[in-house]
Amino acid sequence: MKDAWEEREKAFENKYFRDLEKKQLEQMKEQAVESQVCELCRNRCPKCGDKIEAVVFRGVPLDQCNSCGGIWMGPNDLKILAEKDHRTWFDNWFRAEETA
Repeated sequence: MKDAWEEREKAFENKYFRDLEKKQLEQMKEQAVESQVCELCRNRCPKCGDKIEAVVFRGVPLDQCNSCGGIWMGPNDLKILAEKDHRTWFDNWFRAEETA
């Protein structure tokens, strides 16, 4: 009877470590793929893949693709641009309709 319990415990232990290793391998694969993708895409347009150039618009650094004309902003760039215009989006939206 004791042998059956020991075998069962070993089976659960083996399953635990197998699942743990599987999870770690998946994480390692994801990290490897992400690092390769980042290196391949650095300074490239996400849309067309051509080189992007740094430009400055109203004092905010942006990235522009000369091929497709795409503009790429960092996480805070839109916020900085919005702060430079003192009107609210509400004013811009509804005042534009009144003047049209």
